[in-house]
Amino acid sequence: MSLFQNNPPPDDAIDKSRPLADRMRPRSLDEFVGQEHILAPGKPLRVQIERDDTGSLLFWGPPGVGKTTLAKIIARMTHAEFVEFSAVLTGIKEIKQVMADAERARQYGTRTIVFVDEVHRFNKAQQDAFLPYVEKGSIRLIGATTENPSFEVISALLSRCRVYVLQPLAEEQIVLLLRRALEDTERGLGEAHLEAEDDVLRKIAAYSSGDARSAYNVLEVAATLAAEQQKKGERPRLTEGIVTDALQKRVLRYDKAGEEHYNLISALHKSVRNSDPDAALYWLARMIEAGEDLLYIARRVVRMASEDIGLADPNALAITLAARDAVDFLGVPESNLALAQAVIYLAVAPKSNALYTAYGAVQEDVERTAQEPVPLHLRNAPTGLMKALDYGKGYQYAHDLESKVADMQCLPDNLRDRVYYHPTDEGIEKRIKARLEEIRKAKAKG
Repeated sequence: MSLFQNNPPPDDAIDKSRPLADRMRPRSLDEFVGQEHILAPGKPLRVQIERDDTGSLLFWGPPGVGKTTLAKIIARMTHAEFVEFSAVLTGIKEIKQVMADAERARQYGTRTIVFVDEVHRFNKAQQDAFLPYVEKGSIRLIGATTENPSFEVISALLSRCRVYVLQPLAEEQIVLLLRRALEDTERGLGEAHLEAEDDVLRKIAAYSSGDARSAYNVLEVAATLAAEQQKKGERPRLTEGIVTDALQKRVLRYDKAGEEHYNLISALHKSVRNSDPDAALYWLARMIEAGEDLLYIARRVVRMASEDIGLADPNALAITLAARDAVDFLGVPESNLALAQAVIYLAVAPKSNALYTAYGAVQEDVERTAQEPVPLHLRNAPTGLMKALDYGKGYQYAHDLESKVADMQCLPDNLRDRVYYHPTDEGIEKRIKARLEEIRKAKAKG
């Protein structure tokens, strides 16, 4: 039995029991909202679709931005068979069966589009199963993923696909889609004659975080709640109160193991580095409210204290370690403010990467230079034999000197006079810089 599915049903076959988000799925490029950077007239993907010359594609973007919809539009606009896979439910056996069917269909002049949702969930062996058929042109593969394909799709398959990045929808685009759904009597909620101000729809759009599917789901629940008004003889109307009840909790795009996890911590770190306490606090809250592990945040904040502030304000490290202890002691949500306090302190503290740069230079020298032995005068000599071998000979005890600084070489010979730490003029490092100059002069006198 063939595993081919029929192409999407004709537009007049509307099943009102399907979710609103599925019923309102755009049926053509003209209905499609968003992604103008690739779908506006003359843009690359639109031209490829209109010429029926898409080849194999990967759509990368957050949920609810049109990845599956685009695949179905492409299927409608071509004369190819359309096979839809879910990476969660499909194994290698099913893949090989479909590939064999596609190979036979190709011999009779029929092309096959294979759409794989959540392609990042396929393991390497499953992805490998597509390779020869994509390479020969037996199928056109369209994959959809919310994860960075650079990390989640094998390089051989990635090199044979064009990757298109889909962006979250803007609030005004979500409002347009919601308004369409309210007015559409065939597929949407038009028969209910619901009234809704744009401000109410904007509230749904704001809380959906650019996810059209999420916005449609909220609208559908809100419409059900509004229908109760009609039973009481009131005009069915979407109000802020109804929408609030339908929302329950904001949808936050986040994946603690995925790219968004790294994007947000990067935004937090770079906002701190740029001395922007408002942005730093915002990105911190985004991570906390999305459920990020507070100890992970605390560890990264401690790192920021040394990497970006260092000795310009040594107290920064103490503040961040105290915040880490607060996370251990208090947990969620009581320790949120301790992390916020630490992040703001770091943002407004004087900045210096001198310590970070110095340690990096040391690491490089450790890797690239010969590991010379410790100079004899820096070694302890607890035994007679070690003394006889000149361990400790020539060592100068700094406390016995008036300047407290001996003109004594402490680096191995191959790194003699190497300088790693270059303090800045920021914060306490300005004083450290002056002190190092005093030390240099004292050594010169010695």
